[in-house]
Amino acid sequence: MNEHPLRNRHIDTLRGAAIMCVLVLHFTLAYGLKNSPLGDILSGWLLRAALQGNFGVTMFFTVSGYLITSMSLRRWGELSRIDIRTFYLYRFARIMPALLLALAIIVVLGTFDVPFFSNSDGDVVRPASYFIIAAGSVLTFWHNQLMQTAGYFNYCLNVYWSLSVEEMFYLLMPLSCLLLRRSWMIVLLCCVAIAAGPFYRSQHTDNEIYFMYGYLACFDAIATGCLTAMLARREVPDARQGRMLRIAAGIALAALYLRGIEGHEVFGFTLVSLASGVFLLGSSAPSATERAPRMSVLRWFGRHSYEIYLFHIIVLAGMRNVVDKAHLSYGARLPWLLLFLCLTALAAALVARYVSEPANAALRRTRIKSM
Repeated sequence: MNEHPLRNRHIDTLRGAAIMCVLVLHFTLAYGLKNSPLGDILSGWLLRAALQGNFGVTMFFTVSGYLITSMSLRRWGELSRIDIRTFYLYRFARIMPALLLALAIIVVLGTFDVPFFSNSDGDVVRPASYFIIAAGSVLTFWHNQLMQTAGYFNYCLNVYWSLSVEEMFYLLMPLSCLLLRRSWMIVLLCCVAIAAGPFYRSQHTDNEIYFMYGYLACFDAIATGCLTAMLARREVPDARQGRMLRIAAGIALAALYLRGIEGHEVFGFTLVSLASGVFLLGSSAPSATERAPRMSVLRWFGRHSYEIYLFHIIVLAGMRNVVDKAHLSYGARLPWLLLFLCLTALAAALVARYVSEPANAALRRTRIKSM
């Protein structure tokens, strides 16, 4: 399968690596890998590595800031010229169709008290009516804030905290650019966000919902992506420089990932976002958008990362209703992980083909017809 000639295969690869980190993390939290045959071979190293998946979310935030800024610059020439109506429509068209489907599935199953879909956290069980607040918070960009008061109250909805961060960025980004107008002021705002991130995290190292899920805990990664896009517009590396930047950034990302989050809560996320920014700068080299001979598995996962993000937790919740951790032998956990990845990929492909892509195209056509 050939990729679209305008897609950047290196960015898709980075997104594929990021979503894979998240998938392995959530599977490990659900079923564990410790003491499995594979885990024994690697003497616990695999388990430690699997639990660093939140760094993958940081990579996503950096990519998001980079892509949104890059596309805005290409479309309007300057950030101060953003057509706010078009910007919001395009973001709505990309995000909402698949999200509404995912929320509908979770709410319906949760209303019937299907385990892992209902609003329950240990001994705390909330009524089905709580979905009005829970699903509503996802749609109105403050689900991460709700979790700061309610905790981990819904297995499936919990993972959508990061979407609230992205949605808030989509809401504020064009407004900030139109208000500030000058590039140096936009750069200054990004620098403030980058400085605020580690300071905010340093105040909340004792509460992971705050230090990982808060807006200020994540906006530094998005701001890094925005600055990288603005830099790439002025200083485009050649093919050799781009390759060297990607290799150096890839090594740095691997090292930071293996070092782990624990004990590095304050600056670990900052360093991951900076390394991701370097990788993205290297990906701006001209050869990055050349047509590749075939689509790799990692690039495919990156290309469909949004649908995978939305539906992997629904797949995992369904699997947990079939077989729980206590009844899954250690030897079966690696095949169970592979089954999880395959089912998630299938669900994402179907949603992309029959929901996201046609709905996105139809909504964008409404904007073109109205012009």
